[in-house]
Amino acid sequence: MFFSGPRRSKRSLHLGVILSLSLLSVFFLSGLITLGFFYHNCLYDSAKQLLEINNQLSSMGEERDLLNANLSAVSSQLSFMTKERDLLTEKTKELKRLLCLSNQNKTCPAGWSKFSCSCYLLSERSASWDEARKDCRDRGADLVVIDSPEDQTALSNIATTEAWIGLNDKEQEGTWKWLDGTPLTLIPAGNWEEDQPDNGGGSSHWGEEDCVHVRTDMKKSWNDRSCSTSFKWICEKTP
Repeated sequence: MFFSGPRRSKRSLHLGVILSLSLLSVFFLSGLITLGFFYHNCLYDSAKQLLEINNQLSSMGEERDLLNANLSAVSSQLSFMTKERDLLTEKTKELKRLLCLSNQNKTCPAGWSKFSCSCYLLSERSASWDEARKDCRDRGADLVVIDSPEDQTALSNIATTEAWIGLNDKEQEGTWKWLDGTPLTLIPAGNWEEDQPDNGGGSSHWGEEDCVHVRTDMKKSWNDRSCSTSFKWICEKTP
């Protein structure tokens, strides 16, 4: 009976410790469970996002492959069209040569000068490029197309002053074409003046320069000017 008090206190203390440890274990276990759920959710979300990214990458890869295939097809088509254009150009040259042979004995109208297969006329007045072309067409001709070095040399005797020719980039800036549709790249283009064409150099004074005129000697004398500028012009037609 003498030891019952202290023993009871120790027993109560032990029970308290056990109870506290049990509660701590419960709280710790609850924390672990909560943390596990949180980790699981984070892992699930990450896996879901990763799957979405992989799907997007796969879709982008398919689009890339499709674009590459389309690019390859366009490149092949462009190569084919380039060959067709070159072939057509050669056929056109041959037709011009045959036409030239058939016109050798034909004469040009009064006031016109004949060179090779064509007749040329230097206008007496000055006008804009569009007015110049209209005048040539009214005469059954068009502004001159310089399609060979020989033409360039021969016309130096005709162009005694600055004159419009049938070259422009009205459709697309920087893409020069002759009035017969021939791109400048197929005809010797080393006749530009130094630093030309320059589209006016960005100066508002000159404006957009989409039409070409030549200087008097026509040797490296092509220059782009505003189509509204007044120059004489050179018409060309077959006899």
